[in-house]
Amino acid sequence: MQRTAGIVAAVGIVVSSVTPAQAAEPGSVRFATFNASLNRFDAGQLITDLSTPDNAQAANVAEIIQRTAPDVLLINEFDYDADGTALRLFQDNYLSVPHHGAPAIDYPYSFTAPVNTGVPSGFDLNNDGTVGGPDDAFGFGFFPGQFGMAVYSKYPIDLDAVRTFQTFLWKDMPGALLPDNPATAEPADFYSPAELDVFRLSSKSHWDLPLQVGRSTVHFLVSHPTPPVFDGVEDRNGRRNSDEIRLWADYITPADSGYIYDDEGVNGGLPRGAHFVVAGDQNSDPLDGDSLPGSIDQLLDDPRVNTNRTPDSFGAVQAAIQQGGANRTHLSPHRFDTADFSEPEPGNLRVDYVLPSTTLSIQSTGVYWPTTFNPQHRLVYDPSFPFGVASSDHRLVRVDVRVPGA
Repeated sequence: MQRTAGIVAAVGIVVSSVTPAQAAEPGSVRFATFNASLNRFDAGQLITDLSTPDNAQAANVAEIIQRTAPDVLLINEFDYDADGTALRLFQDNYLSVPHHGAPAIDYPYSFTAPVNTGVPSGFDLNNDGTVGGPDDAFGFGFFPGQFGMAVYSKYPIDLDAVRTFQTFLWKDMPGALLPDNPATAEPADFYSPAELDVFRLSSKSHWDLPLQVGRSTVHFLVSHPTPPVFDGVEDRNGRRNSDEIRLWADYITPADSGYIYDDEGVNGGLPRGAHFVVAGDQNSDPLDGDSLPGSIDQLLDDPRVNTNRTPDSFGAVQAAIQQGGANRTHLSPHRFDTADFSEPEPGNLRVDYVLPSTTLSIQSTGVYWPTTFNPQHRLVYDPSFPFGVASSDHRLVRVDVRVPGA
């Protein structure tokens, strides 16, 4: 403990969220993203787990949400079902039930939709000589909907204006980083023309959810790009990850968004001056890890994105110091980490983001990563769980913003 405190003091780290956050200040709206690992190995298993209030992992996830009290929340890795049963059960049996003194939280509005994970492509997308299985789906998954997304909101979602981009084809992005087969002379030919005719850019989906916040509309732009690993020298996942991130960067830029079409065939992106918040597990650290250099910078360096304050935590600093491994050589500041990945590689990374538009002023930020000194550390680490992961290997990230007209 003394060693951790001494190192932190020596490097002069200033952390904005040493203790878990309370509710947003009056006049602010709290947006959050949380890869909560509410995915299961079998279709329907999440519904089974959530059908009673007794699932320990789901209870820990719910308590984290209750203690951070987001007004608008994206959950990554939440298995999709067409009836929205899991979405409802998580609210009724977990979020609406107090946990260890954390008050219940109610979201009158929610949204989920189909994703590409586990949807068979009919092609040998990983070029292993066989067709079928999770790696040949449009997004890696053992069944359709695995690793899906869910949104809970205290503000109305304009369902008539929602746009989804599940079926946008990768080849239709100008200058797409299509992977190359190094064994041939042809460029960008890892996938055949027939495969590219069906290959979807989004590994899960991209959603534009217009939220009615007072007199204003805020576009909640959510996604979960593929991890930039689990491939070969062609780096097909790293390239896809980068272009999935780019889709939102182009979408918020009127001059660059004309090529984008949604699942209804409507072209274009956001108009100039629109309020937005980009959220999700982007699977890309600015300086460390395996993503293509500059991938997340497509958003972080965009002049329309407000990066005046970066969410951080003391818990991330402590974890990086105690775990060592790759963390010792990382270039990104430890306090910005949002995921507790394995050692020695890749170590802890910043991969989860809540990025508001410059039209929204940032009031407060934070990452929910309690230190070992905090009794709530049990929510992120408990040796009774597999690998000690009591909730998820990711941490909830929040940004409080002031919305004009709210």
